[in-house]
Amino acid sequence: MGERVANHRRVIDAAASAGVSLVAYTSTTHADTATTIIGATHRETEAYLRDRGIPSVLLRNGWYLENYTSQLPQILQNGAVVGAAGEGRISAASRADYAEAAAVVLTAEGHTGAVYELGGDESFTLTELAAAISAAAGKQVTYADLPVADFAQVLDAAGLPAELAEVLADADRGMNRGEMYTDSGDLRRLIGRPPVTLAEALATALHY
Repeated sequence: MGERVANHRRVIDAAASAGVSLVAYTSTTHADTATTIIGATHRETEAYLRDRGIPSVLLRNGWYLENYTSQLPQILQNGAVVGAAGEGRISAASRADYAEAAAVVLTAEGHTGAVYELGGDESFTLTELAAAISAAAGKQVTYADLPVADFAQVLDAAGLPAELAEVLADADRGMNRGEMYTDSGDLRRLIGRPPVTLAEALATALHY
């Protein structure tokens, strides 16, 4: 995580030297005000883009549905979604939908200078995520809400590097503060259709 901003700056410098016409930067929701570790790195990169004066568009991606669907085997085995997001609402969307939005801004005119807050149309809490998984899988799943430090320890014990465990637990803290929620509708407008919903993503993941 400590290398992200320096790496981003090198890419931006290279883009400036190459004379690129537009940089589309995949940031995070509310990067200008986010209090998370991830948010801080994106805020610094956004500021550097502005300082360099390169034509750019900010794609502030929310959380990814795949962050949860990829965990389904473990969630179903344990009968629990574990996190530290409280009842914070999350506007998650699929990687494919975020990618399609990026393709739109890169291949169409009129997006230079825009800031898009991107997320799914239907937000959910982790309690609602657990209920949706229960309904889709036909197995009872509950949400276990932990203090941030305890959640980091759980992730560490599951084999994640300590730094990544801290970052992910801190992301849940941000979710609890509403930092992964947006009702902008930007993603739907960019891709020209409703984004994939949580229910659709779960159904697809469970039937593979």
